[in-house]
Amino acid sequence: MQTIVVKNINKSYEEVKALNNISFSVEKGELFGIIGPDGAGKTTLFRILTTLILPDTGTATIEGLDVVKDYKIIRTQVGYMPGKFSLYQDLTVEENLQFFATVFHTTIEKNYNLIKDIYSQIEPFKTRKAGKLSGGMKQKLALSCALIHKPKVLFLDEPTTGVDPVSRKEFWEMLKNLRKQGITILVSTPYMDEATLCDRIALIQNGEFMKIEPPQNIINSFPETLWAVKAEHMSTLLSDLRSCIGVKSCFTVDTEKLSLENLITFLQKKGHTGIHVNPINPTIEDCYMQLSSSKGNL
Repeated sequence: MQTIVVKNINKSYEEVKALNNISFSVEKGELFGIIGPDGAGKTTLFRILTTLILPDTGTATIEGLDVVKDYKIIRTQVGYMPGKFSLYQDLTVEENLQFFATVFHTTIEKNYNLIKDIYSQIEPFKTRKAGKLSGGMKQKLALSCALIHKPKVLFLDEPTTGVDPVSRKEFWEMLKNLRKQGITILVSTPYMDEATLCDRIALIQNGEFMKIEPPQNIINSFPETLWAVKAEHMSTLLSDLRSCIGVKSCFTVDTEKLSLENLITFLQKKGHTGIHVNPINPTIEDCYMQLSSSKGNL
């Protein structure tokens, strides 16, 4: 069953095309990631899907409800955690959570079981003002507030930006547990390493989706061969590699024009010694860069 269906969404800000003919769908209970750098269009898409702004053209539905016509109902069924911490800084942890529960005509006690694993980590600080929390604690509070009304769909816009690696890991563990409870999750992130934690991902650049696939399928379709190259004089190695015919970048090599033997011979002629060249597996970041380059975005 498709929980989110987006068809041909376009959005512009004066001369800037923020979203260009975006179409995709998300299955019920799926953890779907939108991967791309700042300015790629992730936040604009999330704001449209959470009924905060209108698309110029195209349609989008959440649980079968139109984001334009049925915005009031949709707002009761989705949770939204924006990229910038937007809770009330002068309210305490407990007061923020109580406020959001009241807005959605529920109580903390009624849905506490849903947020227990998350909120229990910050509950010892429930009397502390939200503005005094650390980045990781703010993240947990914001997620608790987005979940307190038991939404069917959860939108998380760059939720781990600016937090430490330990908090990032903990946060993704929380998302896995939420998915087990049947909540559909749409998350955006600029961190390519987080892409592999999603069921499917969409790679976005300049308001367009370049590819939508499970992360491993994208990695498996990478068309180039990657080599890790080391030598005794690393300071000159990079510039010499870039001057070698057949090298697309310092990592991506066109094997049709350049063999491993020819590369080693080239570096030896440049005076390099202690040369080690090993094939390596591509990452989502390599795939993203390759797709961006092929579309002329680099």
